[in-house]
Amino acid sequence: MNSCMSSNKHRREVVPASPPRPPAIFTADSLGLDFLNSVATPLDREVDWIDSGEGLLSWLKQARLVPLEALEALRAQAIPGELDSVAAQARSLREWFRAFVHEHRGRPLFAQDLEALAPLNRLLEGDDMFGRIVAHPAGDATGLELRTLRRWRSPEALLLPIAEALAKFVSEEDFSKVKACEGRPCTLLFLDQTRGRRRRWCSMAICGNRAKQAAHRRRLKAKH
Repeated sequence: MNSCMSSNKHRREVVPASPPRPPAIFTADSLGLDFLNSVATPLDREVDWIDSGEGLLSWLKQARLVPLEALEALRAQAIPGELDSVAAQARSLREWFRAFVHEHRGRPLFAQDLEALAPLNRLLEGDDMFGRIVAHPAGDATGLELRTLRRWRSPEALLLPIAEALAKFVSEEDFSKVKACEGRPCTLLFLDQTRGRRRRWCSMAICGNRAKQAAHRRRLKAKH
């Protein structure tokens, strides 16, 4: 009996495996808004795709913002906890920019809004980019082109392509087209490029389908 108790005492508790993380969501028609949508509730639970350093690397890979070889090099050179720290900075940047978007969406941006973007400009000042003449892709082996490249000196450089995407969104897109998905409890934002600006959902496959199912249930309930 004592032997049995000893065996039970040292038996390892089986921890249920967490459900696999779905692919990141890119339905906003803007990488700047897709970054805000890197935390969402695609099904029944919230998913944060940049909840860790590895999560950040995975999201950047899916967004195609950083070359694969740069991601691998930064993973290899990072000291323990460094990538997690950068991911925390990315989350802070995300929530700061989310507040800016919600405050200004629905109208064009003006010169007086520039002051509120000072944190983004400070981040952009740390970029380390340079030009290089390279051959065209394999389809056109006879030509050359000037390409802008980035030096990936440290894991914190991972924030720079995100900052660039946010800056392009601010300077190139019309904030009057920014909408929040009408689905509940959806928090996703998107750029409405449709004629008449009739888009209501982040995705017909996600919230549009939810709305159709809810409407169908209401019709069935009304018949009874």
